[in-house]
Amino acid sequence: MKMLKMAGLALAVTLAGCGGDSDNDNNGTPPPSETSKKNVLFFLGDGMGITTLTAMRIYEAGEAGSITIDELPESAFVRTYSEDGQVTDSAPSMAAYMTGVKMKNEVISMSTGTNAYAPDGSQYVDADGNTTCEQGNGSPVPTLLEKMKASGYATGVVTTTRVTHATPATTYAHLCNRNGENTIAAQMVPGGEGYNAALGDGIDVVLGGGRRHFLANDNGGRRTDGRDLIAEMQEAGYQYASSTSELMDVADEDRVLGIFTSSDMSYELDRVPQQEPSLEEMTSKAIDMLHARDSGFFLMVEGGRIDHALHASNAKRALTDGIAFDNAIAAALEKMENIDPGLKNTLIVVTADHDHTLVINGYAERTGATTDGHAGVLGLVRNYANGPNKGTPRTDVDGNPYTILGFGNGPNRPDSRVALDETTTAGNDYLQEATIQLSSETHGGGDVYLGATGMGADAFHGVIDNTEVFEKITAILDLE
Repeated sequence: MKMLKMAGLALAVTLAGCGGDSDNDNNGTPPPSETSKKNVLFFLGDGMGITTLTAMRIYEAGEAGSITIDELPESAFVRTYSEDGQVTDSAPSMAAYMTGVKMKNEVISMSTGTNAYAPDGSQYVDADGNTTCEQGNGSPVPTLLEKMKASGYATGVVTTTRVTHATPATTYAHLCNRNGENTIAAQMVPGGEGYNAALGDGIDVVLGGGRRHFLANDNGGRRTDGRDLIAEMQEAGYQYASSTSELMDVADEDRVLGIFTSSDMSYELDRVPQQEPSLEEMTSKAIDMLHARDSGFFLMVEGGRIDHALHASNAKRALTDGIAFDNAIAAALEKMENIDPGLKNTLIVVTADHDHTLVINGYAERTGATTDGHAGVLGLVRNYANGPNKGTPRTDVDGNPYTILGFGNGPNRPDSRVALDETTTAGNDYLQEATIQLSSETHGGGDVYLGATGMGADAFHGVIDNTEVFEKITAILDLE
C-alpha cells in the first residue's frame, strides 16, 4: 500500500512511538474555515462480524425485523487481513481505517514493516504496560483524527473499553505493540513527557475506561513513573468525570476526560447506570460538546466489549452490547439530523474491525426476538417442518439437543454433550459450545459489513480493503 506523506504533521514521538516533550509554539489548532465545518462520525463495533450482526438483529427484532445498522442506505463488504495475518487483531485493522496503511498484528498506527515482537519472540512491552519498542522499528503514520485536528476540526474518542485499548489508541497514538498502554496514555496528555504533538492542543472529548493506566502503581494504577495523568489533563484544561452525573454536568463548551472504571467499562448487561454512562449517553454528550466548538468534528465511537464477550463465547453479553452500540448509532443519527438536516455536511460510517467464529446452526425454525421468558436466538434448534415433531428440539448423533448459536472455537467443549434446556442457554453466564477447545475464542477471518449515510456516503460500495476506507473519507473531506 502507498505510504502516507508526513508533511504538515509534527509527530513529536520517537520512531518507536514512545514520544517526547513538544517545544513547538503551535499549542492550538488553526481557526476553522467555513469549508471545514463538516462532521465525520466513525462507529466501530469491535468483532461485529456479519454473523454477529445477524444474531443481533434476530435477538432484538426477529428474523424479519431491522435494527438501525440495517437501515443505513449505503453499504460495502470490507477485507480485514493485516500485513502478516490472514486473521487480524484490532490494532492493525482499526489502524488501517485510521491511516490507510497495512501493518502487522498488534501494531498501533505505525509504518508497514514495524514489528510488534522482538527476534526472540518476546513482545516489545514490559509486564507493567510500558513500551520497550526499539529505535528504528518503524515510524508513525498520520491518523484521520490527527489530520482533522491539524485542519481545525474538533475531535473526540468514545469507547466501552479502556481508552488506551487497541481500537481507540489507533486514532491518537503510535506504538509498535498495543500492550504498552501506559505509554499510549502518555501520548494523550498535552505538554507532558511522551505527548504526541500531532494532536495540537489535545483531543477535545475522551470517554471510556482505563483509569489504571493514568495513575501511579501506589495510587491504584499501573504506572511505574509516578505520574498522575488525570491531574496533568486537568492542569491542561480538561474537566474530569468519573461517573454518569459528573459527565452530564460538564459544560458543552469545555473539554473532558471521562474515565469511569479502572479497566474496561462494564458489559451493558451488568452496567450500573449511576456509575457508568451508557454508550448512547456518552455518544450524545460527545456530539453536544464537539458541536459546541463550531468547527466541524471527528468522533470515533467504539462498541468495544462486543469483542470481549465473543472471546468468552458468551453470546448473550455480546448481543446486548451489540444492541447498545446500535442504540448509540440511532441516537447519533437523530441528533445529527437536528444539527445538520439531510446530513449534507455529515458523514456517518458504521463498520467492524474483524469477524469472530460465531455460527448460526441449522435448521432452526424462526424464533423471533428474545424476550424475558423466550430464549429466541439464544435457544435450541427446533424443527420447523409441519407434523408431530414441529417445534421439538433437533438432536445430535447421540440424541442431545444443540443451540442455535455456537462457536468454531472457545472454552466450552464438554468431553461428552448432555441435554440442554433453554433456561440454561438463555442465562446471562452461559457459554455457547465450541468445536475446538481453546482457553479463549479467537477472531475469524471473514469480511465485515460497512454501512454509511450522509455526505459522500455513496463512495462506499462493493468489496473494498480496510485501507480504502481511510482513502475515501479523506477524499470526501478533501484532506491532504
